[in-house]
Amino acid sequence: MKSPRSWALRGGFAGILAATALALWFLVVDSVEGRPFHTPAFLASVVLGHATNLDSGPAVALYTVVHYVAFAGLGVGVALAVRGAHRIPTVLLGALLGFLLFDLLFYGGVVLTGVDVVRALGWPEVLVGNTLAGLVLMVTLRWESGAEPIGLHELLAHHRIVREGLVAGVAAAIAVALWFLIVDTIRGRVLFTPAALGSALFYGARGVGEVRMTLITVLGYTALHFVAFAIAGLLAATLATEAEREPPLVLAFALLFVTFEALFIGLLAIAANWLLDALSWSMIAVANLLATLVIGGYLWREHPDLRRALREEGFEIERPV
Repeated sequence: MKSPRSWALRGGFAGILAATALALWFLVVDSVEGRPFHTPAFLASVVLGHATNLDSGPAVALYTVVHYVAFAGLGVGVALAVRGAHRIPTVLLGALLGFLLFDLLFYGGVVLTGVDVVRALGWPEVLVGNTLAGLVLMVTLRWESGAEPIGLHELLAHHRIVREGLVAGVAAAIAVALWFLIVDTIRGRVLFTPAALGSALFYGARGVGEVRMTLITVLGYTALHFVAFAIAGLLAATLATEAEREPPLVLAFALLFVTFEALFIGLLAIAANWLLDALSWSMIAVANLLATLVIGGYLWREHPDLRRALREEGFEIERPV
């Protein structure tokens, strides 16, 4: 096993890479919004106790030094903690570290400076950036440890429900995204749907006039879109596996669709009812039906034992074409 000093050096290097990843992320975000280096300038003003942003080079340079020193120290601490716990750094630990950094930035900013840094920069951007930094740090530590990486194919090969759920969920997410892309394009407002949903969810938009047609808003909602459908796919895959032993459970798919449809439209009506008019509830219903057909069709094909069990139970269900 490597010495504590060796782990500390490797942790410092991993922290520097994580700091670089986070800095590059916000450089991209700031550039897309037409204000390069806004984030380090704003954070420099917060750290130095100024009421307004400092767009000067020295302030940005000072904050950059603080940023790298802090992440180098974080890398050392994480490396020694992983070594002490005899754990191999994993991607999951990296994601958890990113969420921890997000929480620390939020509460630390409010307590120490009285400034809600997360709200000022936008919580989707901060969450994505910190998660990216956490992943880079852990992946670097894993690479430095010399541990054999586990391929995604190998990992999924031993977990049927996870494999089928993710494939079904991602396929449904793509189908729904393409559906709304086609609808938005025909209406002459490309990417309006993810922008509207993202604006309502992230920024509390209360009408069409407050929709933010930005790359960050679209990408942020798209990420949540895929996560939500992945969860739905995992639930459906679990039902399909259980239905092989208890065929009547196949009726739960119909219940799943009805529940998903009612829940999604109901949440829109409660949280931002203007979206029902802007997006059209009928288009939303078609999208949910399309997702159900994609998930159901894929799992039907992947479960021949379920089809056989249904025939034995007297269910007359034809295979989808």
